[in-house]
Amino acid sequence: MTGFGSEAQTMSLVAFIAVTTVTLLLCVMTGPDREDLDEFYTGYRSLTPMQSGLAIAGDYISAASVLGTIGVISLVGQDGLVLALSTALSLVLLMFLLAEPLRNAGRFTMGDVLTRRTPSPAVRITACIVTLLALFPLLIFQLAGAGDLLAFVLGMDSPGFKTVSIVLLGLLMIIYAAIGGMKGTAFIQIVKTVVLLAAAVAIASLILNRFDFSIPSLLDAAAAGSGLGDAYLAPGLQFGGDGLDMISAQLTVVLGAACLPHITMRMFSSRSAPAVRRSMSWAVSTVVVMAVLSAVIGFGAAAIVGHQQISAGDPQGKISILLVSQAIMGTEVSTFETLLFTAMATAIFLTLLASVAGITLACANTLAHDLITHGLRRKQALRDSTEMTVARATAAAVGLAAILLAAASRHVNLQAMVTLSFCLGASAVAPALVYSLFWRRYNRTGLLSTLIGGTLSVVILITGTTLVSGSPQAIFPDDDFTWFPYTTTGLVSIPAGFLAGWLGTVAGRNSARARQQQEYAYEAVEASILADAARPPGQ
Repeated sequence: MTGFGSEAQTMSLVAFIAVTTVTLLLCVMTGPDREDLDEFYTGYRSLTPMQSGLAIAGDYISAASVLGTIGVISLVGQDGLVLALSTALSLVLLMFLLAEPLRNAGRFTMGDVLTRRTPSPAVRITACIVTLLALFPLLIFQLAGAGDLLAFVLGMDSPGFKTVSIVLLGLLMIIYAAIGGMKGTAFIQIVKTVVLLAAAVAIASLILNRFDFSIPSLLDAAAAGSGLGDAYLAPGLQFGGDGLDMISAQLTVVLGAACLPHITMRMFSSRSAPAVRRSMSWAVSTVVVMAVLSAVIGFGAAAIVGHQQISAGDPQGKISILLVSQAIMGTEVSTFETLLFTAMATAIFLTLLASVAGITLACANTLAHDLITHGLRRKQALRDSTEMTVARATAAAVGLAAILLAAASRHVNLQAMVTLSFCLGASAVAPALVYSLFWRRYNRTGLLSTLIGGTLSVVILITGTTLVSGSPQAIFPDDDFTWFPYTTTGLVSIPAGFLAGWLGTVAGRNSARARQQQEYAYEAVEASILADAARPPGQ
């Protein structure tokens, strides 16, 4: 049982139902009203920079990042704070390096960006496969954790209730993605971001008030509550003092989070290059504020709840935010405090819904646009109306597959799934985007080598980490076949992805004429990719 009052549980249930009703209505009202690809995939780029920025931040502030980051801060202190800052730094990297070129080069999906210079069904199909491999594990992780979270809040521990929760949330995410399209899911992300920030500000303010708004007092109490003393505020605790493992994790987060396909697809919905710059400014500001609030809440959980109770509730600390929300109420709970807890629980619930809907949409888009329309149908592409029908059908297929896998694996620790997604983003997607956008000699062989080489290096290396076996947090905790010394693969797989692209490009240049043709192909699109001007008609 959660220990939460029955009044708080009842209000949370009512709030969940209300939020579901409102978001469904919002999705129907803002979704595409006709069979138009641009409306479904980009919402006609009708969002203002502020709206687009909040939607990008909403995709970035996923349930996994909010719950996971606060949990890590509450359990291991400074390492969790570094993780939060690395996440914010990742979005800064996207803002200054990739956002505008992505917006100029792409149309609907990552496959559009990668085939701008090297049109090829093989590239489309490979891009689709890599997108699914990068996003589907993250989708399963978040959906599987949703059942446990709802059961925890509502005090219903039965396996049947958790399974039903996963199924219901999965059906909702299918509806959001299939009906709302880009614009509908964007507005859900906006609502989620505003609600989450408001609830986090309220909780963080109450925590700081408990310590007279003294940060040193909060940190001292957190160190004492952690049971680790001064080590809690020192770096390296999460990685056992292994500096290389910490560097590997930070590299993976900085490069991986910025390049996951459900994040990059938001760039395509901006009206122009100046608009995407303003959107990213809003997104960065929002994520930085959330990172600061996460740090306060995480340290507050360690100080007020304590390590023992957090670990008893969840070994990864994913319920820290709810535990500290309940703890600051005290024994005599006022109506305001009940409402506050309900708001935080609702914000987390909405975060789960919005996160899985955005990922589902990205998976459906690449299946419909990259694989079916342009990958498998080489002679004649689908009509717009048919492609929209296919996109909605693939959203249902992706959602149903995720529901089945999440329900079947909800009793397994799936932290390796999140790590796999970020490692693929950093090792396969990031090198492919950087080379495609900025290296004039990059060719089709190099692009395929990057995507395949980076993906294979991650998949092979992650099987040897302690997230798969040999630790209590592993998928197979009772077995031990670890052979890779780090918890993330980034330190090896990121250089491997870039090296594979370089080697493939060098090997693919068969003659001086071929090299010259490749450079001409890049020069033909370079101005439109790197220019600040608005997208030409038809792009």
